[in-house]
Amino acid sequence: QVHLMESGGDSVQSGGSLELSCVASLTTRGGYCIGWFRQPPGKEREGVAVIDINGTPSYADSVKGRFTISRDNAKNTLYLQMNALTPEDTAMYYCAADTAAPPGTCAWYSNQYNGTGGALDVWGRGTLVTVCA
Repeated sequence: QVHLMESGGDSVQSGGSLELSCVASLTTRGGYCIGWFRQPPGKEREGVAVIDINGTPSYADSVKGRFTISRDNAKNTLYLQMNALTPEDTAMYYCAADTAAPPGTCAWYSNQYNGTGGALDVWGRGTLVTVCA
């Protein structure tokens, strides 16, 4: 069974922090990219942070220095630590994976993905993050 399940979304004040979690059950074909994506109200889905099979992370410019992606392989769980949140971070956050991506190709998802293209073949249902001014 292949699935991703997110949790941790909440409403916070600007400047606050949240940690999102994603429990993953995946069948991969060699390499993979797994990460966090978000869709702000009325906007396209975008990449936030991804990590490849070697543990190499990449981040969207808008979250560099504030968000940290990590994983616990023993727990099959992906995390997103979000600090210094702003109202612009308000969005539905999704965990998603490209289960066949070679190493070195994941950065595209964090910097150029805009809701189309790529090969993200597994998605969670999302968790809502609301940041109040």
